[in-house]
Amino acid sequence: MFTTLYAPPPIAPCVIALVVAAASTDLQCRRIPNILVAVGLVGALFTQCWLHEFPAGALAWLTGALVGLGLFLPLYLLRGMAAGDVKLLAMVGAWIGPPLVFYVALATCVIGGVWALALAARRGQVSKLFSATMFVLIHPTSRSVNPAPAESMGTMPYGVAIAAGTIAVLVGTAAQLEI
Repeated sequence: MFTTLYAPPPIAPCVIALVVAAASTDLQCRRIPNILVAVGLVGALFTQCWLHEFPAGALAWLTGALVGLGLFLPLYLLRGMAAGDVKLLAMVGAWIGPPLVFYVALATCVIGGVWALALAARRGQVSKLFSATMFVLIHPTSRSVNPAPAESMGTMPYGVAIAAGTIAVLVGTAAQLEI
């Protein structure tokens, strides 16, 4: 199934095109269209079955999607991320598989964290960011205790961070092949 840490040739350009499209719509509309994710998932299923034949390809597709979903689902449940971002990482996982989607999630969190810190610093809201983060860490399951809407830090089009993390991992793994 997935024994190497690189994406075979037809995968990287497809995934990059999909995450760039998702990032651009997230920047413009602050949402990632379900149709884009659905087309990406169907394309990944066909590609995985073509590369690995039917049963193995379907299993590779499913495990990659589930790992991608599972990595960001807790952040969604803690209200730290939108559902479209979770679905986007699941789609990326369906294309690139469990090992690489783990690295994409890690790179995405680093990129997104640095971006959030930079935005908070620019807005003069670093203390609010740390207070909100501590609140979520201390009260992760509390739905009744909500910070006031006026305390909101605003939203961030996280699809951009997912795209940047995905591209960084795909380019990095491709560069390793050439060394």
